[in-house]
Amino acid sequence: VDAFRVNVIHARQQVRSPVTNIARTSFFHVKRSNIWLAAVTKQNVNAAMVFEFLYKMCDVMTAYFGKISEENIKNNFVLIYELLDEILDFGYPQNSETGALKTFITQQGIKSQHQTKEEQSQITSQVTGQIGWRREGIKYRRNELFLDVLESVNLLMSPQGQVLSAHVSGRVVMKSYLSGMPECKFGMNDKIVIEKQGKGTADETGKRSGKQSIAIDDCTFHQCVRLSKFDSERSISFIPPDGEFELMRYRTTKDIILPFRVIPLVREVGRTKLEVKVVIKSNFKPSLLAQKIEVRIPTPLNTSGVQVICMKGKAKYKASENAIVWKIKRMAGMKESQISAEIELLPTNDKKKWARPPISMNFEVPFAPSGLKVRYLKVFEPKLNYSDHDVIKWVRYIGRSGIYETRC
Repeated sequence: VDAFRVNVIHARQQVRSPVTNIARTSFFHVKRSNIWLAAVTKQNVNAAMVFEFLYKMCDVMTAYFGKISEENIKNNFVLIYELLDEILDFGYPQNSETGALKTFITQQGIKSQHQTKEEQSQITSQVTGQIGWRREGIKYRRNELFLDVLESVNLLMSPQGQVLSAHVSGRVVMKSYLSGMPECKFGMNDKIVIEKQGKGTADETGKRSGKQSIAIDDCTFHQCVRLSKFDSERSISFIPPDGEFELMRYRTTKDIILPFRVIPLVREVGRTKLEVKVVIKSNFKPSLLAQKIEVRIPTPLNTSGVQVICMKGKAKYKASENAIVWKIKRMAGMKESQISAEIELLPTNDKKKWARPPISMNFEVPFAPSGLKVRYLKVFEPKLNYSDHDVIKWVRYIGRSGIYETRC
């Protein structure tokens, strides 16, 4: 570990690779602000598993004491040792589910003196039993279920408006406040499901029902999901952990709704002047509103001054970032807005042409750019007297920009 620490110090903390090999020892690391979490091995282990463990360890620490900072780690040193003792056995990851860990590891330490034999046996069955992520006997006055579909849309577009690459990375995050041991069923407009339910292709079935289906390229699930049922029926059924958790992650590349189109026009006037005009068009329903819109238009290194005219929002030239930053608070669907700028350039001896970096964009929209829709969310609890109709359910869609760029 000292060898790795010295290596980081010598590299002035600019270690590019997440895996470092020193003297036949592999150091896997993740970084949280100024804290480095490193896992060490001398064997040829599965790298993806090691990183998954490190990220899970970060989640567990955040759940226990908030932000991962130097001060928090010093204050919770004993707690971290206790957590590692439970999560890791002889170098093999064990139970890393926060809900289960919190039943027998608390901020003050283990509560074994105050626990009855009944409570201790409950913990043992939870950790060793099939459902390690949820304890029995949970009760709520109101049974509620919150479901968030969070998507990040990534795009690279040519100056002529041709899509060079586009994909959506999505997450389904759930907050469950349900009594007992409920069985949940979750359905979405997945192409394979719709093909199975209706005869004919998904497109034909979609046209008849008026609903579009989406093709999911790949997906991963929380451990509570019954994978055998998903493989055979394509239904997502599970007993949810108590509180907040990530139900699934997915990626799509086909039929993506691009919320914004950026149309750039850059004209060079001699060697000391540039004229830039950028038009943004919103491509969604007029009843919806996009928020937190930010367009970054790059400028050459030899820029001496910029004059900006925009009809909507605020635009400012940031010399330190070599960019014009244009911010719009909100914008309705099927609208367009434009910005014009005159850029004065200093004469240089450099014969290299300006590389014209792409125009990037940030935004937030109240729909899923992949087209994903929640078709149903059902709750069954046979032991307690409440049905699916008694559960209050909330579904929210949030689409955000990932790397959303247009070449100019």
